[in-house]
Amino acid sequence: MPEKTDSSANPSLKGWDPRFEQAVRVGLIVEVHDFPEARKPAYKLTIDFGSAIGKKRSSAQITHHYSKEELLGKLVLAVVNFPPRQIGPFLSEVLTLGVPDEQGQVILVEPDKASAIIGGRLF
Repeated sequence: MPEKTDSSANPSLKGWDPRFEQAVRVGLIVEVHDFPEARKPAYKLTIDFGSAIGKKRSSAQITHHYSKEELLGKLVLAVVNFPPRQIGPFLSEVLTLGVPDEQGQVILVEPDKASAIIGGRLF
């Protein structure tokens, strides 16, 4: 059941519709594959979000900064409640979060401690 947002506790949330809240969770990358069909260089990731959410797939344009080997076992943050998106022949189920570097290449957003709970919600 979705959590409710109490706008009375924070006046800046007045009028905020909680249905549009993004669920950002910590996931563990458990599989990485090349995605040669993608228009821009990308990987196909399988990310484990724990027993409540399970394993989800994501396409990520992160080949500039990351090798497949260094991605395996990495904790990342992803939006898990967006609708799936078809990217060529691949169905991307979550949006893996990143920020651009000076050249516009993606740098992953990740917890800075390995003790972050898989499936843990960003707040």
